[in-house]
Amino acid sequence: MSWSKVSAVDVQPQAWTNNGGTTRELLAWPHAHDWSLRVSVARVERDGPFSPFPGVHRWLAVIAGAGLRLFDWSQTAGDEPLRFDGGLAPEAELIKGPTDVFNVMERRGNLEVEPASHVLLPRTPWVGLFTVEGGLLEHGHRAMPLAPRTLAWCESPAPQSCVFTGPDATGSHAWWLTWSPE
Repeated sequence: MSWSKVSAVDVQPQAWTNNGGTTRELLAWPHAHDWSLRVSVARVERDGPFSPFPGVHRWLAVIAGAGLRLFDWSQTAGDEPLRFDGGLAPEAELIKGPTDVFNVMERRGNLEVEPASHVLLPRTPWVGLFTVEGGLLEHGHRAMPLAPRTLAWCESPAPQSCVFTGPDATGSHAWWLTWSPE
């Protein structure tokens, strides 16, 4: 089982076309221009609408800053990722200053995003882990240290035990991502 990883600090931020923030794209899988799954970290710097992505499911979690409001929802650090229809392009209102978010978009297939506070036995063609604070990913008899704001992923994973241990030992600021075709 071979894992890949990328840290947001190693990715150049790209400005949004509306100048409302920047994005660091960690992964567009399986192809950059025809992705089924896209994972990024974004910095929302001012109020404004999200870009519309019709036919896309989105998950968003605040990872730094005071948070933001979308529709009637308020998202702050520590909240579970919010899932919503990417075609709705909600208006984002910052609660108090710039806010960093973990953003996952799924175009085709079935994606689950859940806290990394439990052991994962992958049974899907793609599995990933995103950690806000860093930690240790153990898979099989191997251990892989992860820096803060890192995405680790594996294509065609073997069904073996995967455990993540973060600084607070609960995995509360890390999420398993499991993807399978519909």
